[in-house]
Amino acid sequence: MLDNLISGLGIIFHWEHILAIVVGSSLGLVVGAIPGLTATMAVALILPMTFDMDFVTSIMLLVGAYKGGIFGGSITAILLNTPGTPASAATVLDGYTLTKQGKGVKALKMAKYSSTLADFCSDLVLIAVAAPLAAVALKFGPPEIAMLIAFSLTIVAGVAGKSIIKGLIAGTLGLLLATVGLDPIMTTRRLSFNIVELDSGISLIPLLIGLFALSEVLFQLGKKSETHEDQFVIKHSTLPADNRVSWIEFKRSLRTIIRGTAIGTGIGIIPGIGTGIASFMSYAQAKRASKTPEKFGQGSLEGIAASESGNSAVVGATFIPLLTMGIPGDIITAVIMGAFMIQGFIPGPLLFQDHAQIIYAIFIGFIICDIVYFVIGTIAMKYAAYLSKVPRGVLFPIVLVFCVVGSYAIQHSLFDIGIMVFFGIVGFFMIKFGFATAPLLIAFILSPIGEAALRQSLLMSGGSLIIFVTRPIALGFLILTLISIFGIMRSHHKRQGVN
Repeated sequence: MLDNLISGLGIIFHWEHILAIVVGSSLGLVVGAIPGLTATMAVALILPMTFDMDFVTSIMLLVGAYKGGIFGGSITAILLNTPGTPASAATVLDGYTLTKQGKGVKALKMAKYSSTLADFCSDLVLIAVAAPLAAVALKFGPPEIAMLIAFSLTIVAGVAGKSIIKGLIAGTLGLLLATVGLDPIMTTRRLSFNIVELDSGISLIPLLIGLFALSEVLFQLGKKSETHEDQFVIKHSTLPADNRVSWIEFKRSLRTIIRGTAIGTGIGIIPGIGTGIASFMSYAQAKRASKTPEKFGQGSLEGIAASESGNSAVVGATFIPLLTMGIPGDIITAVIMGAFMIQGFIPGPLLFQDHAQIIYAIFIGFIICDIVYFVIGTIAMKYAAYLSKVPRGVLFPIVLVFCVVGSYAIQHSLFDIGIMVFFGIVGFFMIKFGFATAPLLIAFILSPIGEAALRQSLLMSGGSLIIFVTRPIALGFLILTLISIFGIMRSHHKRQGVN
């Protein structure tokens, strides 16, 4: 591993890679700080810009946007009581209270310190465990991969939102859409309706841009603006103690940050749970362990530290299942997985076998991202609150231009723009009627891998399903799948009982 890290240092320290980190972190922070434009949208909008870039440059741009976007959401959460991203929803509870007391800068600095430290520790875990896990994953054949994908599809329940039924419907739609095009083995047409452009399947990039970026624009345009000018009057204390985090205050919150880092990292490794849950879980555990739980929600620095460490620690950890087994850890890594595939790099254990030096260069880039967004965040704190004052009439046309250009750029096809518009409308109605869009995308990405592995397994066994129980690893994933389904059903019945 040491040799690969040294080689990775030589690869990553090129000006174009560092520039990509700076630009990605800046764009992600700006988009993340605008309520309604999430880190997912930031990555989705930036993705088309990476098509003609070097692989490392493109991934660094996207990772910078991911990390910057998650942190950017805390700025408006603290200053304006409006979380820029769902990951910062728990930060509002104490952050905005401190702002009303004139201590918004103190709150922002605690968010910055806890986010950066948690993100850094999560990246170290990624570097330490990714290669060993990939070595184990190299033993996987088609039966193991098929059962792994079956288990992975159960994460749809974790991103299904309030209704598991609606999440399953969205996931099933994703599975169905993934079958459009030529059969991977028989090369016969499936659900393409004799449209030549659909023979190669539905393009991933137009689908995700429509599903996440365009749909959100349409949804936001349909909402009435409830912003009043007096919401932007932010109190500012002139006392030095109210504008900094002292060493004693940081030390008092350090145990909370470590706990939040552990929670966020553990949740990030499990595909499909996400930053929002990690943030609230970390906050709840911090309040439970605190000697002064009554201060939570009243302007507690520990509350901010818990929320921000929990959501930031997820980021590095979500790449562990992606890079070792080809399973996106969350919706943003699912989008970044598309970037890997576009560049000809298939996430999974073979990455470490064939491109170890490049992967370790990206790992080092993760650490650099932490430093860069710490610096950029320091600069942006003074100005980011005004992002919310950008008129929708200016903001949304710019986003729409990015959507159209991004969809057209990959294949220079007007048909792809039509795909983007179609899924933008689909996404709009899904949001409007309470259907989560994440299950659709995850199922759409995982389905082709699972289908190919399943059919190869059946060819190996002469059509017998016994192959999935005679191979230990495949059997293990089958058991995990059944346990996961049982747990989901049990949890669903408990919620129904409570309701």
